Amino acid sequence: MDPLLATIALPAVIMLGLGMSLTIADFARLRSHPRAVLLCLGCQIVVLPLACLGLVLLFDPAPPLAVGMLLLAASPGGTMASLYSHLFGGNVALNIALTAVNSLIAVVTLPVITNLALAYFAGDDGTLGLQGGKLVQVCAVVLVPVAIGMLIRARRSRFAERMERPVKIASVLVLAALITGAIAQEWANIGDYIVAVGAMVLIFNILSLATGYWVPRWAGVGRPEAIASSMEIGLHNSTLALAIALSPALLNSTEVAIPVAVYGIVMQFTAAANGFILDRRHARRGERGGDRGGDHDTRSHDPII
Repeated sequence: MDPLLATIALPAVIMLGLGMSLTIADFARLRSHPRAVLLCLGCQIVVLPLACLGLVLLFDPAPPLAVGMLLLAASPGGTMASLYSHLFGGNVALNIALTAVNSLIAVVTLPVITNLALAYFAGDDGTLGLQGGKLVQVCAVVLVPVAIGMLIRARRSRFAERMERPVKIASVLVLAALITGAIAQEWANIGDYIVAVGAMVLIFNILSLATGYWVPRWAGVGRPEAIASSMEIGLHNSTLALAIALSPALLNSTEVAIPVAVYGIVMQFTAAANGFILDRRHARRGERGGDRGGDHDTRSHDPII
């Protein structure tokens, strides 16, 4: 594939599509649940990268795989979080708002965390983030398309709605081409990579989902908002992380992409299992006469901000 296409097209198309799905109102919704927002962002930006670092030090994978894990931990929540939140009674509007804010914060935190991982595990002096030229490049392919997409949505809302599906299809096609090339290049090592990162990825995914739910619940946040937080934290934007890992102008590493790719598959099943477990727990507690605090809320009363 043309390196320019891989470098610019995929991240730009992904973030343009995200921008066209966002409005200023999405950010305004955050005021309705400040505690849930702060807890979710705190877990996403601070707790998860530290937990991921602990897992990486425990499992001691090869340096590129370790960097891939930290890149994954630093990635914001993805659009799939809203779908799973909707299916299992979460506050979908909160998901939309959190995805918007997380995506903007990640413009800074993702390069910084990944750069530190490169320096520590691979002895790199700044392949991705802290060097001025690379930071500008990441901002250009991440933040600028989001801003353009939001501008299009604000000025041409009907056009943005019509383009939402084609943009998603285009991003999937470009990503599929990149992944196919990466798999072909590393085909002989795929089995070893999966063995090396499978358990680590699964534990990190379960930890992310559990942290996203239980930290807000223990802090007194309502069940619908805790479900939204769980899905937001547990379903990382693996598409964006893959684009950064495989882009020739950024990391250009199929090995770094391996944990992200494995996570992108695993999270679909763990998120569904997480939703069903929370549903069954809620139903059983309801049969026993109710729950503590916000657990009295049922789906019919879930607030959609």
